[in-house]
Amino acid sequence: MRLTTKGRYAVTAMLDLSLNYGIRPITLADISDRQGISLSYLEQLFANLRRQGLVSSSRGPGGGYRLSRSADEVTVLDVISAVDEKVDVTRCEGKGNCSNDGKCLSHEIWQSLSDQIRMYLGGITLGEVVKNHQKENSEEEVIKFEMMG
Repeated sequence: MRLTTKGRYAVTAMLDLSLNYGIRPITLADISDRQGISLSYLEQLFANLRRQGLVSSSRGPGGGYRLSRSADEVTVLDVISAVDEKVDVTRCEGKGNCSNDGKCLSHEIWQSLSDQIRMYLGGITLGEVVKNHQKENSEEEVIKFEMMG
């Protein structure tokens, strides 16, 4: 399995949106500026995220995107799946036809790994990632302040 730029950028953009959950709609231009992701690429990603019900949008002045539900209810796997990323390390994409229309010798190893990756990513919410990030940043600020004082 190789997580492509699409999956990484989708997760990053959704984390950015999560930081602002409940405050106001966030424009893709704001996310683009903060995260260094092309605006046209974000538009493509958010079309998929909207279709999958992870975000909602509003138009006009003050418009933008919001999470459709709490960041604590959206997993990293939800985001990756919404942009059509595959979480599978098998050569046969889990079909079991990797060797002469049957399973290869190592199929079960790779299938199990794929299952573990899905379970791991499905157990991490955007809310948890944001809280951990904020906690780490606040601890770093305390250390910097103590060193200066």
